[in-house]
Amino acid sequence: MLTILGRESSINVRKVMWTCAELNLEFERQDWGIGFKDVNTDEFRALNPNAKIPVLLDGDHVLWESHTIVRYLANRQAPTALYPQDAWQRAKVDQWLDWQASELNPTWTYAFWSLVRQSPKHQDASQVQASLAAWTQVMGILEKHLAQTQAYAAGPEFSLADIILGLSIHRWLNTPFDRPLLKAVEDYYHRLAARPAFVEQCAGFP
Repeated sequence: MLTILGRESSINVRKVMWTCAELNLEFERQDWGIGFKDVNTDEFRALNPNAKIPVLLDGDHVLWESHTIVRYLANRQAPTALYPQDAWQRAKVDQWLDWQASELNPTWTYAFWSLVRQSPKHQDASQVQASLAAWTQVMGILEKHLAQTQAYAAGPEFSLADIILGLSIHRWLNTPFDRPLLKAVEDYYHRLAARPAFVEQCAGFP
């Protein structure tokens, strides 16, 4: 049995949960993080010295970093279309996994914590606007790409890239601000949100 450590409201925890559901992997989840068990303890840091969620326990194996975890799970069940064996197709999946982490994710952090989480530490109006502007600009890159593929991020098949991007778009659509209409993004999101694994594991949180 796999064990996922982390609260389900965390976008990174839901990446792992959605992946497990797509792969028909049974798991149990334990609540760690904000509002639950403290990650800043020796117990948790022994598992992840960064004191961050999620952490995956697979028998004696301990793994952290959500994108590493989802890659591991797909490789564990290989072969699977979620993470293609072909080097070029796999590189295209990895490209969008890395892009989400390095380009997309940093843009929305401040605005999301201000507008959705209502964090007292994220209430500088100028920083909120800067975050929203950067987020919108980067989402425009995804819009152009999806308008070309008319399918999924890495091509015609659903993959790990769509799990990671789908949750980011879910967050984009559930943050209250005057966002532009990105039709290709929204069409793509509706395809992803109709998947049973998304409904089961991800639909309840922004």
